[in-house]
Amino acid sequence: MSAQEFGTILFQTCLTLKPYAIKLTKDGEDADDLLQETVFKAYTNRDKFVAETNLKAWLFTIMRNTFNTNYHKLVRRKTFVDTTDNLHYINSAESTTQNQAFENLMGEDIDRELDKLEDAYKKPFIMHFRGFKYFEIAERLKIPLGTVKNRIHIARKILKNKLKVYSPSTN
Repeated sequence: MSAQEFGTILFQTCLTLKPYAIKLTKDGEDADDLLQETVFKAYTNRDKFVAETNLKAWLFTIMRNTFNTNYHKLVRRKTFVDTTDNLHYINSAESTTQNQAFENLMGEDIDRELDKLEDAYKKPFIMHFRGFKYFEIAERLKIPLGTVKNRIHIARKILKNKLKVYSPSTN
């Protein structure tokens, strides 16, 4: 088949490719560009086309592959990869400013509820909160180790019930 004969058959068949190009691109101008690229590839590779096979199917395959290639190029082009050594953290917590009002209110509520605790529970709890070990608290307060653990547990339980408002499950 000569180049002129192939060109004539290609021109007649390419009119049926337009709806498929629109379906792929969902845009008229992009469909025209895809159709033009498909025809160009088909014409430049006409020597690879076997005369007894389906030209329409061959063109549809070229169009689909061209569309996929162009799409993947576009996706890769839009993907940003930061390969610099000095890592920039976009939206990092270090650069954000938070309103301290909520933390201040919570701190005031915790202090208020701590003050309401009986000294028997408050002292061991505060000492543990400040970093003392159970046995150190027991020695300083001159009470058994089991009693220290029990009082801290009870203080936590009381505070947890009184400060349910700040529980993550209720927010």
